[in-house]
Amino acid sequence: MVEPIGVPETSKRRALVRLVLVVAFLALLFYLTAVARVIDVEAVRALVASTGPLAPLTYVVVSAVLGALLVPGPLLAAGSGYLFGPALGTVVTLGATVGNAMISGYAGRRAGRQSARTLLGQERAERVDRMIVRGGLWAVVGQRFVPGISDALASYAFGAFGVPLWQMAAGAFIGSMPRAFVYTALGSSIGEFSAPLAAAAIAVWCVTAVIGAFAVHRGLRSWRASRTDGPSDAD
Repeated sequence: MVEPIGVPETSKRRALVRLVLVVAFLALLFYLTAVARVIDVEAVRALVASTGPLAPLTYVVVSAVLGALLVPGPLLAAGSGYLFGPALGTVVTLGATVGNAMISGYAGRRAGRQSARTLLGQERAERVDRMIVRGGLWAVVGQRFVPGISDALASYAFGAFGVPLWQMAAGAFIGSMPRAFVYTALGSSIGEFSAPLAAAAIAVWCVTAVIGAFAVHRGLRSWRASRTDGPSDAD
């Protein structure tokens, strides 16, 4: 039996350093945009509104880029609702969400995929590839249902593990529908308060959170079972 070719320690160290630098850059970006708020979202909204009939398309592009820069998605979705109302705003939010996923996934793939594969080793990397083929799309969908996780950061991670862009786009579109409505509707109610609309948004958010928690629990159980019951590779 032919033994798998090992990865030199120097290559592993270089891959680890590259990944650490990528993570440090994303952490700094997160601090600047989500904590320090160096980007004035209100100014962005005013700029988009000034484009007139092109405002929805402009907001899709701008929001996708800002989302990839780790500006919090709920703020961007609320801005869409405030500018365009709950119906058109939800469509705009979904378009921006798909764009954000593709930008972040592509960047994560270019910046971290080779390093991740080097650290995993050939056998584990091929195992991850098989898992992505079987369930990469639904992993993206499931992540979108889990509250409290940055979609952009998750997209960077999915890209680093090699999830194809079409799975990123389709998964983001399917999985983001409930939350896109929730945050866009809440943003719309800021401009013109509607108690039924706000109540519906909160109800959808609660249902989405429960589904997300259940999905995480189910996924962890399946993962533990596969590690416990999986066939041994050593013959």
